Amino acid sequence: MRAVFVMLKTDPGHVTEVANCIAEIESFSEAYSISGQYDLLVKLYVDDVDGVGRLIERQIHPIPHIRETYTLLTFEAFGASGG
Repeated sequence: MRAVFVMLKTDPGHVTEVANCIAEIESFSEAYSISGQYDLLVKLYVDDVDGVGRLIERQIHPIPHIRETYTLLTFEAFGASGG
């Protein structure tokens, strides 16, 4: 499994609603409200990195009140849980 992080801009006042919708996605792990250019940081786990584009396009983009996404693919985990 590979971790994928997606940062999302939402319409004002809709962060919680968007986070709750994203939590319904099968590959969902965690979501955090964040400061800066984006409103949410979402962690997903995927088996197939080649399918990330389809996941974003078919399961995240259709969620109402998402204005923009920025996807980060991960390569290697470091730290206590990452080895």
